[in-house]
Amino acid sequence: MRRALAALALLALPAPSSAAPLVVTSPQELPAGHARPRIFLGGSIDMGRAADWQAGLVRSLGDLDVLFLNPRRPDWNPAWKPVASEPEFRRQVEWELAALESADIVVMYFAPGSQSPISLLEMGLHARGGKLILLCPEGFWRKGNVDITAEKYGIEQVATMDELAVAVRRRVTNWTATSAEE
Repeated sequence: MRRALAALALLALPAPSSAAPLVVTSPQELPAGHARPRIFLGGSIDMGRAADWQAGLVRSLGDLDVLFLNPRRPDWNPAWKPVASEPEFRRQVEWELAALESADIVVMYFAPGSQSPISLLEMGLHARGGKLILLCPEGFWRKGNVDITAEKYGIEQVATMDELAVAVRRRVTNWTATSAEE
């Protein structure tokens, strides 16, 4: 009887997900295939001073079969000059531009107390593309600019990291449904 109840209890549990996200971090090569949705994790890094919010978002969406494109480079060297002739700096910028172009969903998080000028640039580049989801809480130095731009171009905005995860999950579901129809 106990074995039968234990077996029934196991059947009631949800099946473990076979989906597992893949994370490609700069400067790793971007995969050639595009079988799963690609999510670019743009936003506050501030030369490594901002909290690693990317890792938290990846953990919260760990059951999804997606490809995260993470520009937060573990071997970043702040001594690299931000000039086009600096090989590693160029490599980083080119990786980010390619990753943004290949992404199906572009997440932008503007952390309070950060400035994130490159993320603002990237937001501007993709404001009209329909791929952006923005999280810009109170305390970000240019929140007004972000809010007005988002309103003007119909960019989805959320108020919390939990809402960001929900919005990304919804976009992944829509991407998967659309891809299945094609």
